[in-house]
Amino acid sequence: MDIQENIINKVANSGLITLNLEDFYHKGERVLYDIKDNLFHGLMLREKDFREFIKTHDWSQYQDKNVAIFCSADAIVPTWAYMLLANKMKPYAHEVVFGTLDTLEAVLATKALSKIDPQAYANERVVVKGCGDIDVPVSAYVEITNLLTPVVKSIMFGEPCSTVPVFKRKD
Repeated sequence: MDIQENIINKVANSGLITLNLEDFYHKGERVLYDIKDNLFHGLMLREKDFREFIKTHDWSQYQDKNVAIFCSADAIVPTWAYMLLANKMKPYAHEVVFGTLDTLEAVLATKALSKIDPQAYANERVVVKGCGDIDVPVSAYVEITNLLTPVVKSIMFGEPCSTVPVFKRKD
């Protein structure tokens, strides 16, 4: 007697759409620019010295990078100094923000997710993939939840074979 079992892939037949936030993530290098290196005696910014630095610095080193500008020193840094840095970096860099690398990651995620058309997921059951090769910031998961909740049937977190329910529309 020859018994053949048909293995049914319930996940594939479930109608779930897996959304991997890594797919929307900019792959460029992340760089932290600390303006403390431009301070006079680590205390204050001298305009003449800083403007000379702005003129002579090789800004091309930021080509296609994602840059977070901040100051780790407890110093007086005028706002225009950050503006000058951003102005010189932006023609080369993919993204320039004020803040830490965490700030940069949140901005990159928000901008990437803003390109998603929520209507593409209308009335769908969506699983937002929870783990992968990139450490996606929590802010991205909050943002995708905000984007999709008004249009989807449900949102789950994790993998299609093991999900945590996040939202289910009551019909």
